[in-house]
Amino acid sequence: QVQLVESGGGLVQPGGSLRLSCVASGSIFSINAMGWYRQAPGKERELVAMVPSGGRTNYADSVMGRFTISGDNAMNTVFLQMNSLKAEDTAVYYCTMRVKDPTYRNLDVWGQGTAVTVSS
Repeated sequence: QVQLVESGGGLVQPGGSLRLSCVASGSIFSINAMGWYRQAPGKERELVAMVPSGGRTNYADSVMGRFTISGDNAMNTVFLQMNSLKAEDTAVYYCTMRVKDPTYRNLDVWGQGTAVTVSS
């Protein structure tokens, strides 16, 4: 069983920065992709950024140039550095990873979410 735990959310003023972290624990053979999604009130969950192992990072147009995703496979951790935050970035942010367990089964795992509120 694999679990993801996010941290780093909170209240920040427009123009400010936050750094989200997500750590995976459990029976992990390898991590094939790491990413972040978000869900604003009344809206569907949307991709923020995704980094596949050895692949090209993908960002939503709305966060391009402001957010940076980075992963540390050795530490089973993914980060999301969020700069120049806007009110429209307010949402619950979810970490997700595609992992391979010791039986070589692929699993898509989600964290519980961390709330980010951008407001003055």
